[in-house]
Amino acid sequence: MVGFAVPADIYARYHRLKGDDVMMVSGTDEHGTPVMVSADREGVSPHELAERYNRQTREDLRDLGISYDCFTRTTTRNHAAVTRDIFRTLYDHGWLVEQTTLGAFSPSTGNTLPDRYIEGTCPICGYPQARGDQCDNCGNQLDPSDLIEPRSIIDGSTPEFRETTHLFLNLPAFADRLRPWIESKKSWRPNVRNFSLALVDELKPRAMTRDIDWGIPVPVEGYPEDTKRIYVWFDAVIGYLSASIECAAARGDADSWRAWWQNDDATHAYFMGKDNIVFHTIIWPSMLLGYDKGGEVGGGSAPLHLPDEVVASEFLTMEDAQMSASRGVGVNLREVLDHYDPDPVRYYLTAAGPETQDSAFTWAEFVRRNNEELLANWGNLVNRTLTNAHRNFGEVPAAGELTDADNAVLDGVAAVFATVGDLIEQARFRAALAEAMRASTLANQYISEQAPWSTIKSDRARAATVLNVSLRCVDSLKVLFTPFLPFSSQVVHALLGYDDVLAGELAFRDVPEPGGETHTVLTGDYATWRRGWGPSAPPEGQKLREPTPLFKKLDPV
Repeated sequence: MVGFAVPADIYARYHRLKGDDVMMVSGTDEHGTPVMVSADREGVSPHELAERYNRQTREDLRDLGISYDCFTRTTTRNHAAVTRDIFRTLYDHGWLVEQTTLGAFSPSTGNTLPDRYIEGTCPICGYPQARGDQCDNCGNQLDPSDLIEPRSIIDGSTPEFRETTHLFLNLPAFADRLRPWIESKKSWRPNVRNFSLALVDELKPRAMTRDIDWGIPVPVEGYPEDTKRIYVWFDAVIGYLSASIECAAARGDADSWRAWWQNDDATHAYFMGKDNIVFHTIIWPSMLLGYDKGGEVGGGSAPLHLPDEVVASEFLTMEDAQMSASRGVGVNLREVLDHYDPDPVRYYLTAAGPETQDSAFTWAEFVRRNNEELLANWGNLVNRTLTNAHRNFGEVPAAGELTDADNAVLDGVAAVFATVGDLIEQARFRAALAEAMRASTLANQYISEQAPWSTIKSDRARAATVLNVSLRCVDSLKVLFTPFLPFSSQVVHALLGYDDVLAGELAFRDVPEPGGETHTVLTGDYATWRRGWGPSAPPEGQKLREPTPLFKKLDPV
């Protein structure tokens, strides 16, 4: 969640508030040998396992407020059709070439071992836990046969390497186009740009088929589906395109996806952990370049759009160990959401997120940030402003003549919109959230200095003006916090007397498949949500609702 979900949602919600057209898509990538291995462990079919985890994932994303236009899956017929078209077009264009290589097989089961389920010592940097596809320490691409003393992480056995034939994407053929394209991306985080440029110097063909029977069939003669399927990371990145096509169809305009994918004015932003950089800055762009205008999907009208922003976070660690689903190290989101509200979780993952360097997750720091920052600052401002206004006026009181202090706090809060917006567009989410909190501190200092709870005893009109200004600050700040804290921002919106939706609920929708089947997607009716990225002010006389605490104080862990 810290790599792809929360940062992407902040970015999407900001752009919707700003008034931009947004299509936020993704899905569960359900093919490949890792799914087969997990299914074997649990004694279920890959399809059953994929179905369960898709349901759990979309429920987790909904409850964390990740506002997808279409969060789907890669086992749909739509996705399979798009993937086969791109694969076949690349093959016809000569970008997929047949080679014989050594494949890794489990000596105990005879099944293919997925690259990421093989560990060993990196032959380049000596890291002892390098994986079969990539070393997380030095970042270099690897093959399982490259590893020193390779071993299966499933049972510790030494893989058997056998000759097998696969279709390889000829990545070196794209190097001359990839390098100037990556060099032009001055806005990319240094970790992404520098790492990608280093990869271009070491490109080698990469196998895009696997010896398995779970996945999308290879649309090339001589690759029977009972023994060969398309590599999961080939079809996974295509999911962005196929989900966009599915989303367009659901909106009733099947060709509207082209406004994003065949339009130079569109901006494509991808969010991930740093171990997935290679797939989004090297492999996916090469696939798009090789596909060009060709194939049934592209229709020959225009090339498909290359990534504009690739926002990769560093690693989040726990107990000095890198969090990793495949290694079983991490904190389960469902368990967190069963005990804590989503906004404090989003706040912590943003404020302490590993944007440009690794950061450590600790429960003590989660509790501290909730109590000493979120609750004591923003929550405190909302509570004392609304409590005093509701108790003494019951509505937004009319303001008298504004003083220099009144104008200073209003101007100070208003000025932060440009700063926060610029930082979000630069994918500097930690800094953006810190600026929003700084504006909340400014408003807290103002109300403390003006003390309307005391002033009202001698000068009701002045107290009304101070509370009017404070309510305007709260109204503006709730907009600033909406990309980061959508649930509590909607609560503040309602407490201020508004009846419309600033950040509403997400929904599941069943999508029909050919043959009468359906699959379920996560989506939302964002067209009905309030727009506007800038200062806001509740109308004088608008009735206030009885305030409730915005955040809970958490006990030390």
